[in-house]
Amino acid sequence: MVMVLMSAIMRLNNQVVQQSQENSRLHSQIATLQGEIDKTTEDAMLASAEKEGNRSKAVGYIESIQSKLKSINNYLSKRGLRSISFKTVNISNKKNDTKMYSEFNAYLDKLVNNIAYMPMGYPKLSSFTSFFGYRGNPFDFGGSEFHPGLDFRGQKGDAVKCTASGRVIWASRAGGYGNCVKIKHTNGLETWYGHLSKISVREGQRVTVGDVIGKVGSTGRSTGPHLHYEIRKNGQPVNPKQYLSLNM
Repeated sequence: MVMVLMSAIMRLNNQVVQQSQENSRLHSQIATLQGEIDKTTEDAMLASAEKEGNRSKAVGYIESIQSKLKSINNYLSKRGLRSISFKTVNISNKKNDTKMYSEFNAYLDKLVNNIAYMPMGYPKLSSFTSFFGYRGNPFDFGGSEFHPGLDFRGQKGDAVKCTASGRVIWASRAGGYGNCVKIKHTNGLETWYGHLSKISVREGQRVTVGDVIGKVGSTGRSTGPHLHYEIRKNGQPVNPKQYLSLNM
């Protein structure tokens, strides 16, 4: 039913807005949305529309909804995440409940925007070589240090992609990070990409999900080619692994 599908979208949208809580449950929410889409047939979606008399508006809303679902899938696929499958709805000769579809359409607007600007998925599809948190210091075998991100295995020259749309606020050397790109997103979130052999963007540039922002390298404080990836919330590093949950 339309209301059931809208409810699933509303829950998913609320989860995306609440950044820290969203990532641990977003996969199950998308699975719920997938199930509702699969169960929503043409007759069920249009059953309440007989009295509306606004078929042309209904067509517009449904086309808009389907377009936005495709946009969501595009954002997910660029991050190496599983997409949502859905069936195309045929309008036939029935009328549509335009109020319900208007609300559904509005929620999808918010969802598309939030998914675009929230760090999600992998900047490079490979295994980890170091995790977030305290670890042995690779330059001092007797000590330990706090590692504020995830390290991804890679070869020099491998492409590094941004995990969310935003604005480049740093594209230069940054101490131990070596060649580094920092991207500002929404809700106080930033992503940092360190030890790059090449920087492919400039400060102030707008980037979108999946854009190549540089190449894997071993610049700065590094023991070999890899990608150092950080997510910062209001200036403080948070564990990026929770933002990879859709692939887990």
